[in-house]
Amino acid sequence: MDLQDQLKNLFPEHTPEDKPNTPPEKDIWMQDEPIICKYEKRKGKPITILEGYTGGDGDFKKLAKELKTKLSVGGSFKEGKIIIQGDYRDNIMMLLKEKGFKVKRVGG
Repeated sequence: MDLQDQLKNLFPEHTPEDKPNTPPEKDIWMQDEPIICKYEKRKGKPITILEGYTGGDGDFKKLAKELKTKLSVGGSFKEGKIIIQGDYRDNIMMLLKEKGFKVKRVGG
């Protein structure tokens, strides 16, 4: 006897309601223009820069933290840009596309 059968025995008058499947609310503002993902070298070390986000800085900071956590890399948020240590353009573009962003690759 599984849990559903036990619940039916305990509450015979109850009929379960079907909840409509509503998509989860997105906590980050989506935009029409693509986010620019470019590659640079500073002091001989590769970095990936994301810029062109038109939403609030708080949303972009959340996105930066999430990217750094998922990629297990260091980085920062400065002057409206996300700077990730290393060349992770392909991984970042894939993660952003999964979230629903448009991404444009620039350079190399």
